[in-house]
Amino acid sequence: MTESTAHSFDVLVLGGGSGGYAAALRASQLGLSVGMVEEAKVGGTCLHWGCIPTKALLHAAEVADHARHGEAIGVNTEFHSIDMPKVNAYKQGVIDRLYKGLQGLVKSRNVTVIDGHGTLVGPDAIEVRGERYTGKNVILASGSYARSLPGLEIGGRIMTSDQALALEWVPRSAIVLGGGVIGVEFASVWKSFGADVTVIEALPHLVPNEDESLSKGLERAFRKRGIDFKLGTRFQGVTQDDSGVTVTLEDGSTIQADVLLVAVGRGPRTAGLGFEEQGVRVDRGFVLTDEKLHTGIANIYAVGDIVPGLQLAHRGFQQGIFVAEQIAGLNPTPIVESNIPRVTYCEPEVASVGLTEAQAKEQYGEDTVKSLEYNLGGNGKSQILGTAGFIKLVRVVDGPVVGVHMLGSRVGEQIGEAQLIVSWEAHPEDVAPLIHAHPTQNESLGEAHLALAGKPLHAHD
Repeated sequence: MTESTAHSFDVLVLGGGSGGYAAALRASQLGLSVGMVEEAKVGGTCLHWGCIPTKALLHAAEVADHARHGEAIGVNTEFHSIDMPKVNAYKQGVIDRLYKGLQGLVKSRNVTVIDGHGTLVGPDAIEVRGERYTGKNVILASGSYARSLPGLEIGGRIMTSDQALALEWVPRSAIVLGGGVIGVEFASVWKSFGADVTVIEALPHLVPNEDESLSKGLERAFRKRGIDFKLGTRFQGVTQDDSGVTVTLEDGSTIQADVLLVAVGRGPRTAGLGFEEQGVRVDRGFVLTDEKLHTGIANIYAVGDIVPGLQLAHRGFQQGIFVAEQIAGLNPTPIVESNIPRVTYCEPEVASVGLTEAQAKEQYGEDTVKSLEYNLGGNGKSQILGTAGFIKLVRVVDGPVVGVHMLGSRVGEQIGEAQLIVSWEAHPEDVAPLIHAHPTQNESLGEAHLALAGKPLHAHD
């Protein structure tokens, strides 16, 4: 390590979101001098416009549902209405507290935050507001933006998650274009808030990247909740006026609502940042790297949503940590993409880690894969919570569990143990003797492994 100047660092990070700030904090912890360029707010999409605000809305939605259903368990609550300005104030309060803590953390680690829009101008240089900053190592972490479809203009009653998060009113009806994570989370919130919701998904299932059993289970649950959805149907166009939007589908049918949420995924934020001019390989906007997240150019690395793969905050965190450790010479183990836990926080929740049954059969062969579903109907805590769903395990015959897939209220909280089981290549027989506290939903994970090990207790053979 050499002495840094105000404009030169051991590590220079472009972007202060989940991947960027994790890299900056870890590099600093390892004794490297760090500069971090950020044009908006440290914390990025996740903290300010993504994970945290949407989960705050989902918690408000859960409280609304509890108020609606309290009477069924002898608690005389009633649901009156949603006060969106107050919900937004609560949401902003959560963001502000986390943001303040993060700013303090960054400052305490002596990370130099460089405010402004950064452009890569050399293999070791980023220009911000006409000033040139250099780093012996450069980490690209410029994040993502809410995508739209070609010709689909965002504005007025046609919005992405960015505008939907700032709404000061609850739509009476909403059309959600896209049945992936963002789409089903907003559909869930708006339904709980009292809106009529229709989801349009071009692929055959909701949450199409999940195991088909989870997709079908979520569809059943949404149907029961009164959330409408049209699958295998392509969007053709939309018009809007003062009273609402009219969406036309390719089959010629039309749907009307107050608003249209465009939730067709997030695109990599790489345009106009100088990456390609410096020789960084970019494919459809995504930065291509090797398994060590190196771009193949000088000492330039890339992390987070701009790297092809799952666009998840915790993937960005881990990649940021990995690259900082790589730069510091610790030779960390490369991240296995399939072992990154995935949670969709709609009601009911969807949580998974590892391979789907279809992926496992493709990888290991049709006859060497076995799966099992344990229904939450046999789980005491799930009965208390009034949630339906299941735990699905996918294993290699006489081998490890390679996938855990869960559906039900709060099952996202069980993903930690599920991740350990898959990442450490545990066999069902290894998990079966572990004691899971009663009554918890966590027990259902234990019960599923007991059943798969041939010793079902609260499940039928």
